[in-house]
Amino acid sequence: MKTDNKPPDSTTRRYGPSGGDLMFRTCFAAAGLALTLAAVLFRGLPQGPGGWEAIIIAIVFFGGTLIWSLRRLLRGDHPDT
Repeated sequence: MKTDNKPPDSTTRRYGPSGGDLMFRTCFAAAGLALTLAAVLFRGLPQGPGGWEAIIIAIVFFGGTLIWSLRRLLRGDHPDT
């Protein structure tokens, strides 16, 4: 008897972003992280809390997107079409 609540693999792979879409998201997230790093190197570290907030949000968003997309690409957890 199955104890977890996950749907079968065929249902999971039928829906969701395709491999090309995941590749685009991976490249977009890597570019966003690179631009964030370039901005910090060019402008220096922020002095106020607003600057730190913007940097932290950018790193969490782009880093999370990069990790999620790479994980799905490497696992092959995307539709074949």
